[in-house]
Amino acid sequence: MTARRGAAVVLLAALVAACASGPEKPKPTPLQPVTATIAGRQVWSQRFEAVQFPLAVASGGGVFTVAGSDGTVLALLADSGREAWRVNVGAKLGAGVGSDGRFTAVVTRDGELVVIEAGKVAWRKTLGTRVSTAPLVAGERVFVLGVDRTVRAFDALDGRRLWLVKRPGDPLTLAQGGVLMPYKDTLIAGQGPRLAALDPLRGAVRWEVAVGTPRGTNEVERLADLVSPAVRIGTTICARSFQAAVGCVDAERGTLVWSKNVGGTEGIAADDQMLVGADASDRLSAWRTPNGDAAWTSEALMHRGLSAPLVVGPTVVFGDVEGYVHWLSRDKGEVQLRLPTDGSPVVAAPVLSGTTMLVVTKNGGLHAFRPE
Repeated sequence: MTARRGAAVVLLAALVAACASGPEKPKPTPLQPVTATIAGRQVWSQRFEAVQFPLAVASGGGVFTVAGSDGTVLALLADSGREAWRVNVGAKLGAGVGSDGRFTAVVTRDGELVVIEAGKVAWRKTLGTRVSTAPLVAGERVFVLGVDRTVRAFDALDGRRLWLVKRPGDPLTLAQGGVLMPYKDTLIAGQGPRLAALDPLRGAVRWEVAVGTPRGTNEVERLADLVSPAVRIGTTICARSFQAAVGCVDAERGTLVWSKNVGGTEGIAADDQMLVGADASDRLSAWRTPNGDAAWTSEALMHRGLSAPLVVGPTVVFGDVEGYVHWLSRDKGEVQLRLPTDGSPVVAAPVLSGTTMLVVTKNGGLHAFRPE
């Protein structure tokens, strides 16, 4: 079975499961009144194209870069929401956006890598594989992780392919954003449930560590790919293995620090004190980052279709299926603030630039919040 067919089967299985559950699907837990214990407000909003793919928002240099399903890529100044540039790549997108501030990269549904410089398309390259993970742009290179787990590196200046690493794959792979991130002079990539460190110059593998162990009686149940976002805290990288585990890896030694068997399908957030994530029922859990000890759990947002979270200072932030943004205490899990957006689902982890946090909704709402 090819990776493309495998990804399609996974998506089909998810759709069948959703349809089969029908009216029996648990209703979102009603929201309880919140007495705000912290202050914050929406400082600007913009309207954008609808988002129907695994979105990742790029942040850097005081700019948010986002992409819509129709192929529009947009850069906004984080402090004001003013448009810096906008371009349409001429095809529907299948993966989120990566940017280093100079070069911006997206991938179309047909598997074409498109790189933008100064608000104009600089070059295109046919990949020959489906991509659900946002490209990584770093060190004048563009790195792409396919759903077949192949990693490709391109010269950001001219699109020349520098290397390709093809890894053994399972019969099914996950059509969801995976892990692709820098660590010092190393490229970190998710390879199924394993975190792999690659030499960005040649693609050689430096180390591999399994974060989770696949479980289940069939191929769908045994999917355990690492999903985005993952988080770097100093020399530690923490991530979620789909349906299987959360854990942290020492990126200097290439060794597992800790791993906990726990379900869940979205990425995690962390700082040097706490790692926080939601399971498949949106039950929230926090573990102490250094050792994985359980810190707290909360059922306040059960079945609310939560996005991946973001840790901001002493708070952790989630978006939900009704477009609400929830700020919780990082240390205790208590809801401290709730603000609305446009009523459509929040489709990606909130992203921070300076003191401004951007939330993107399925209907194309771009909502920026700031503490007071």
